[in-house]
Amino acid sequence: MIEIAGLYKRYHNHHGSDWVLRDVNLAIPRGVSVGLLGRNGAGKSTLLRLIAGMDTPERGEIRRHCRVSWPIGLSGGFQGSMTGRQNVKFVARVHGGRHNVAPIIDKVQAFAELGDAFDEPIRTYSSGMRARLNFGLSLAFNFDVYLSDEATAVGDRAFRAKATQAFKEKVGQASLIMVSHSEGILKELCQAGIHLAEGRATWYDDINDAIGAYHAETAPETAAAAPLPRTLPEARRHLSQCKAAFDKAKAAFEQAQQDDLIPRERKVYGDAFRAARERLHEARRLVQALQSQQGGDP
Repeated sequence: MIEIAGLYKRYHNHHGSDWVLRDVNLAIPRGVSVGLLGRNGAGKSTLLRLIAGMDTPERGEIRRHCRVSWPIGLSGGFQGSMTGRQNVKFVARVHGGRHNVAPIIDKVQAFAELGDAFDEPIRTYSSGMRARLNFGLSLAFNFDVYLSDEATAVGDRAFRAKATQAFKEKVGQASLIMVSHSEGILKELCQAGIHLAEGRATWYDDINDAIGAYHAETAPETAAAAPLPRTLPEARRHLSQCKAAFDKAKAAFEQAQQDDLIPRERKVYGDAFRAARERLHEARRLVQALQSQQGGDP
């Protein structure tokens, strides 16, 4: 079990110090795989890092009554001047494989599929290569709970399928706490869900209910109901926001197509993509109209 009590977290910077997470209280049962959902910036990766012990809360505590992995899918944490092989050897020794680390190295090398780059410095790796090495390294150890931050979105289609299958094989022996934009993956691998919104975390015993809460938060009707900007600066900001929302919806739709979701599930992403595209067109037309009213102000 993982117990989270009165958890608060914020980052102090020149933008201010708003709470990323506030008063989070959760008890994640042992043996239950959990999907973590929320908008971009809702605190999903932050919560994973806190559960892993890679970051510390401002207030509150996390009690781990099991062995928890580091977040799979994150590309940080490696020593850039060392090769992939050297990094794997170092981590293997730290985790108790002092006497014979060769099997772990071989397992990671085979899974990551880096070829000759396995013996090149990490600083020469792309972010995808780092993430694949991280994935293979994490699976080389037996944890009770594996943390995954978009790990199944790494690499080409064949590697994503391989990553998903690796998680399936772990289910039953261990559990997952997973962040993913693929609802198909979440439904396939997770039983329960956590929805993050405005710093708060809500637990759902059924992953479908958590997905439903996320859909309700991000429903296109919410954005459509907002009043349109009346000045050119406001319209330009609105256009920028619509472009960002369109890019996100497009990426999610393309990922849904690659994941071979059933038509009913894929339709959700298609509808969101088309709605975002239409709002983007409307935002562009509004900027053009306000520019014309102001005599073509660029």
